[in-house]
Amino acid sequence: VQLVESGGGLAQPGGSLRLSCAASGFIFSSYDMSWYRQAPGTELELVAGITNVGGMTNIADSVKGRFAISRDNAKNTVYLQMNSLKPEDTAVYYCRARLTIRPSIRYWGQGTQVTVSS
Repeated sequence: VQLVESGGGLAQPGGSLRLSCAASGFIFSSYDMSWYRQAPGTELELVAGITNVGGMTNIADSVKGRFAISRDNAKNTVYLQMNSLKPEDTAVYYCRARLTIRPSIRYWGQGTQVTVSS
């Protein structure tokens, strides 16, 4: 089982980044997917989630209107489009897979750093 995040890096305030999380080793379409983030000294924060077939999404209030989550089950990939980035969005971003019918089964990626700074 692997979840590999990519697309992180340095962005200017007001800029955009798109994170990708490529999954392998499990039946991607059977899993709800989420993006979490953690800034230094803070707790892990749920940023966005999407159901296994993409019918429903949820976005944290802190990023609502700026971030969007989507998935492509044919490519076994989940995305996080991040627009109007702010310095407070700086964090390590992780993707997580959770088996829809058995939520105790979860997999995590290794994380990708996003830094928003001028």
